[in-house]
Amino acid sequence: MRPVVAGIVTALVLCAAIYLGSRGLHNFDSALAPYAIASVFLAFGIAYRYTVWISSPGARRLFKKGWGAALSWQNMRRAPTALPRMIATYLGFQKFLGARSRSRWAAHQLIFWGCVLAALITFPLSWGWFTFTSPTGSGPQYSMNLWGFSLAKFDALSVVGWIAFHGLDLAAVLVIAGATYFLVRRMRDREAGTGQRFGYDLVPLLALIIISVTGLLLTFSSVFLHGGGYQFLAVLHMAAVVLTLLYLPFGKFFHIAQRPAAVGMQLFKYTEHGSVQPCRVCGEPIDTTAYVENLRGTMQDLKLGFDQVVLTCPRCKRLARGQAYRTEVKRGF
Repeated sequence: MRPVVAGIVTALVLCAAIYLGSRGLHNFDSALAPYAIASVFLAFGIAYRYTVWISSPGARRLFKKGWGAALSWQNMRRAPTALPRMIATYLGFQKFLGARSRSRWAAHQLIFWGCVLAALITFPLSWGWFTFTSPTGSGPQYSMNLWGFSLAKFDALSVVGWIAFHGLDLAAVLVIAGATYFLVRRMRDREAGTGQRFGYDLVPLLALIIISVTGLLLTFSSVFLHGGGYQFLAVLHMAAVVLTLLYLPFGKFFHIAQRPAAVGMQLFKYTEHGSVQPCRVCGEPIDTTAYVENLRGTMQDLKLGFDQVVLTCPRCKRLARGQAYRTEVKRGF
């Protein structure tokens, strides 16, 4: 019941924000209504799924510790730059991916920033928050408005004007480059293809590529074909975007909503670096004492019954598993 209530409240808050931000729907474009409706269902889905997620013992502990560290006034005074650095490192530039592969990191960055740019343009436009007006009605001078207030004026024929009206095209190019890399890798790399699932791993990439390609085709139609096939492409693009938004909370894309909690956990580990937990076998440091105790608490909440293993370093765990295998499974080998 709680997840449903959280989803409904979030959706209603977004509806109110759309109404107020569009000046009582005065700036709302009815042609973009399907995108706005899909975003309301997206808000409901994310709130519902997130509430379900943090209801589990492990995620609930992660949520409390992570956000507790992020919102701690003591941490802000002791390490004022820690939170901005964690946000830039784990949310913005995702440096942890670079340790695995530089090419994968670069491709993920293309997808990430392309999606961020597309979201910053698409959502405010579809909600009626973001508008472009011209005193002559046909340009080339335009005013960029947010919530009805003018932010800047520009010439549509200038470089700034071209970027303003082709921001989604630039985002599409970035997403296509990144998504194509991962799609080719999953088709060619045996290691990547071993555990992949069509609905979880391939559908998100195909959805991103379809949205980006159809978006670029809309520009191609308007510029080079004088609008030929534009209506069909617009419906196809809209269907791809709407279906992807509805799929987002219940597929692989949900990690977008989960990632901030991981940032909080990294901050928790960073701010509790004073005491280090040693391995009970060899004495090598494992991690901060607070982090290890938090992990033990999670295992106890889940009633796994082997939380003492957390006090052993990875090397000693591997040795213990090998010795147990030789003693119990391959006795006398």
